[in-house]
Amino acid sequence: MLTAVVAGAAVVIVTDPFKAEEGPRAAVGTRTAFAAVRKGRLSAQINQSGTLSYLAQADGSPYSIVNHATGIFTWLPSPGQQIKCGAMIYRVGDTPVVLLCGRVPPYRDLANGDSGRDVRELNKNLVRLGYADGNGLKASSDYFGWRTEAALERLQDDLGADETGTLDLGEAVILPGPLRVGKVNARLGSNAGMGAPVAEATSNDHQVTVNLNPSQQSEVKVGNAAQITLPGNRTTVGVVRRIGTVASAGTGQSGGVGASNATIPVYIRLKRPKDARGLDHAPVQVQITTAGVKNALIVPVTALVARAGGEYAVETRDATGARRLVPISLGLFDDANGLVQVKGDLTPGQQVVVPAT
Repeated sequence: MLTAVVAGAAVVIVTDPFKAEEGPRAAVGTRTAFAAVRKGRLSAQINQSGTLSYLAQADGSPYSIVNHATGIFTWLPSPGQQIKCGAMIYRVGDTPVVLLCGRVPPYRDLANGDSGRDVRELNKNLVRLGYADGNGLKASSDYFGWRTEAALERLQDDLGADETGTLDLGEAVILPGPLRVGKVNARLGSNAGMGAPVAEATSNDHQVTVNLNPSQQSEVKVGNAAQITLPGNRTTVGVVRRIGTVASAGTGQSGGVGASNATIPVYIRLKRPKDARGLDHAPVQVQITTAGVKNALIVPVTALVARAGGEYAVETRDATGARRLVPISLGLFDDANGLVQVKGDLTPGQQVVVPAT
């Protein structure tokens, strides 16, 4: 990273810059200007293009809604429709199939006297949806008793289903959260066989995916802040929530696929989801802040003078107009703004030489 930034800064190279007090080091005919040394916070940032889309599974694929009821599909959702936890997701015959939110897929009928992880999932939904208010049912309970039965009857009443107080396999779909329906696979009037695909869906929440060069992976951490520029030049903020571990081969300009084009996906959660309302899939620009330093001495990257041996200096100008080269060491780079942290015999407000623009 350091080599790339310095190489792009067109720094002046001198072979023996500290052997004597000399005048300005600019090449003949080169116009120069001056910039003040600043002291303050400096952030390192990575700028990349990304894609805004709805949150799906860890591998990027949509959730699959699979039917376990028998009968005929009599109501199906529409693409783009949002389904909340506790709402009907589709109907088979006269039976509404409800979306419950959780991680344990249904695999059996549930009734009074049952216990297990699937019962705990049901109880958690009933409590969170408000159907167990006042009856003492705990979200952490893995037992199906009269409290679960009573709360389930209230949910069934709201859905317009028979108030049986039991939950048969096929009467519920369990997925991690509220859904946004994508592709609908089933057709009204078709047979709702066991295992038949009903629809594909994503989360209601947006995410931004950025594909980084693997060499940048060590710079980005979960929790890093990000600024996202949406279509129309609107900006919003996000945070890195997950970093992929497997590099995907990209396609080069010649159409070939190879390791040199490999990328690592980085997934960013929006902190203000409403900012992306109305956008389904869109290109965005992303600026990830990877590190920060407080009270840093800061100069433009263009002020750097490269010394033989890989060391650096800046050229300063005092109140009399005299110039001298000051050896410095380099710290954090702000690639986005062309700034660098330096350490050396410098003070805030001191002027350093930079190329004239």
